[in-house]
Amino acid sequence: MFFGSVNTYLELILYILFLLALVIAAIAQLKVSLTFRRYSRVHVSTGKTAAEVAREILDENGITDVRIERIGGNLTDHFDPRDGALRLSDGVYDSDSAAAIGVAAHEAGHAIQHAKGYLPIVIRSKLVPITNIASRLSWIFVLIGVLIMGLAEFAYEFSNFGYIVALIGVGLFSVTTLFQLVTLPCEFDASHRAMQTLRASGEFSSQELRASRKVLSAAAMTYVAALLVSIIQLLRIFAMVKRDKR
Repeated sequence: MFFGSVNTYLELILYILFLLALVIAAIAQLKVSLTFRRYSRVHVSTGKTAAEVAREILDENGITDVRIERIGGNLTDHFDPRDGALRLSDGVYDSDSAAAIGVAAHEAGHAIQHAKGYLPIVIRSKLVPITNIASRLSWIFVLIGVLIMGLAEFAYEFSNFGYIVALIGVGLFSVTTLFQLVTLPCEFDASHRAMQTLRASGEFSSQELRASRKVLSAAAMTYVAALLVSIIQLLRIFAMVKRDKR
């Protein structure tokens, strides 16, 4: 009875923490949008667009086989190593704002990471297909395992088998958490490379650099929040499986 109460309280605490983490993630995402919008009004004195700056950064690092393309959406910017394309969203591509240039330089930083074989980005790339599969299957295994454990009331021998199936689901979900963890150094390093490159160019004022840094710092917090959500969700799933084991 005592351990049952402890487990109940633990699950309640994890549920509350999960909700708080979701709120933090939502606030972080909102802050990115507001920060980008604010510093989109800070135009760089050079008049160069984000696409032009990204091209210059790539060329300076000897990366001539990466295309810069426009992509629809809001802040959908990303580097795709499979297609060799750095894609900038409509609000970034031809903008000469410090916010847009910061985002473009960040994505160029990812291209440099791939070109230089930066270890975390190599690991992250290898995890992408595994994570895609694991994220789809994790809840299926957990729910099937819990269902089988529920049948233990009628056939006790099912309990251990169901527990193993559910634990496989927990293990699969942990892959997504690992992916979020590996993503952090990739994002922080790309932002560091971006600011270092922009500063070294000598083309941007301290105010412009500060605006770019503010946008990248706000974006980085979304990845921290995503990792927090994933960790707490993993603990919640594990606690749920342990509770249902008879």
